[in-house]
Amino acid sequence: MAKQTITMPQLGESVTEGTIERWLVKPGDTVEKYDPLAEVNTDKVTAEIPSSFSGTIKELIAGEGETLEVGAAVCTIETEDAASAETEAAPAEGGPANEMPAAGSEKPESLSGRSGSSSPAKAEGSGARYSPAVLRLSQEHGIDLSQVEGSGRGGRITRKDLTKLIESGTIPTEPAARQPEPASVQTAEPKPEAAPAQAKQSEQQAAGVQAAAGDIEIPVSGVRRAIANNMLRSKHEAPHAWTMIEVDVTGLVQYRDSIKNEFKTKEGFGLTYFAFFVKAVAQALKEFPMMNSMWAGDKIIQKKAINISIAVATEDALFVPVIKDADEKTIKGIAREIKELADKVRSGKLKSEEMQGGTFTVNNTGSFGSVQSMGIINYPQAAILQVESIVKRPVIMEGGMFAARDMVNLCLSLDHRVLDGLVAGRFLARVKEILENISSENTSVY
Repeated sequence: MAKQTITMPQLGESVTEGTIERWLVKPGDTVEKYDPLAEVNTDKVTAEIPSSFSGTIKELIAGEGETLEVGAAVCTIETEDAASAETEAAPAEGGPANEMPAAGSEKPESLSGRSGSSSPAKAEGSGARYSPAVLRLSQEHGIDLSQVEGSGRGGRITRKDLTKLIESGTIPTEPAARQPEPASVQTAEPKPEAAPAQAKQSEQQAAGVQAAAGDIEIPVSGVRRAIANNMLRSKHEAPHAWTMIEVDVTGLVQYRDSIKNEFKTKEGFGLTYFAFFVKAVAQALKEFPMMNSMWAGDKIIQKKAINISIAVATEDALFVPVIKDADEKTIKGIAREIKELADKVRSGKLKSEEMQGGTFTVNNTGSFGSVQSMGIINYPQAAILQVESIVKRPVIMEGGMFAARDMVNLCLSLDHRVLDGLVAGRFLARVKEILENISSENTSVY
């Protein structure tokens, strides 16, 4: 029998830490090699940690909601085959033992990125090592890392070391604060239970917000933080422009309403208006491929595949699964995939690969009753289309007559580095044309 340690993998080129969102196993469970052990969230992706061994779960070292740096131990597995359970190879000279290579890479990469350093930073005046995540936490709380004794391998300072210091209230500060106090000065023992509140208060003060009596404090989950980081990056990096077009979808509404009952009986799922909009957008993207592009610094990448991201909300988060090759699917196929992806999101079964590869986002804001909105672009895509509520309005028809028509607003946000008003306007005009020509005479959902 041998005990093996599973560590936090590197789930992205610049990812330095991950949060255990949910354990999929418990101590005593038997697992096979590559079985998923836990769901982990980073600022880039939600993914699963696979088992590197076959055996029995011995201990869950990290708790749900705990954030750990790449290479930190998350659980241990007891294996039976000693030959296949050799301990991990010793790290390269000068590197910490729990620096693990990213999946598929040939050698470990520095946790501090591609700056040329081959190992994590050291605390000045000591041999302790720490990651950029630890450095950031120490700066936020004014911790002098040269005074911290690391509990990781080779004296490495971990986030857990700093968290314990913060919770205890005994935070080592700059060297000047290390002078011995006069014997006559009596220092009170800090109250551990007050420290977390003090730490929270300092964070709130840094953000310019403080909780008053009666306020409810809601912890920021890993998913919510990932959403916030992505939205902030999009607004900071992409110069957003916005435009809107009004579409008469009376024919679409009549056609869908005339076949929806028969469709559900035959197919076993509902035919929503949204499927028609996604199909129209996919068709227009094929005709205006520049809309299916991304900014890549020194170049613009025009994507060949038309993969439509759709926003699906839960009670506390927003997920953006992807309909791959939407231009090649029928309205029925798109409707089925919308339902399947939404069901996976709400049941917690959506896989990380089902949220990757999107090239353009269509958001069904109309499902909440919205009639006009400005979406934040789903970075690094170049545009997002908001489909608003379909509402009946009086419209002046040819000959000056009024008629009650089903109208919808389509709101487009675009990255002005990639797209300009001309191509965006033509694209929207084409989407409008497709939608306004949907009817029982010339449209099939199959």
